[in-house]
Amino acid sequence: MLPNDPAILLSVINTKLRDFYASLSDLCDDMDVSESEIKQKLAMIGYEYDKEQNRFR
Repeated sequence: MLPNDPAILLSVINTKLRDFYASLSDLCDDMDVSESEIKQKLAMIGYEYDKEQNRFR
């Protein structure tokens, strides 16, 4: 289960991307979560997914 707070979500997602997943879609498929929901929540605090660096910036 992922946190609802966008700032905490950012930290959790970036850590998981760095340590366990090659892409956001891999993470979302494995955890059965919506990629668009994660992108939307993190966009609320000014972050976008950087495919090249595999993290939200």
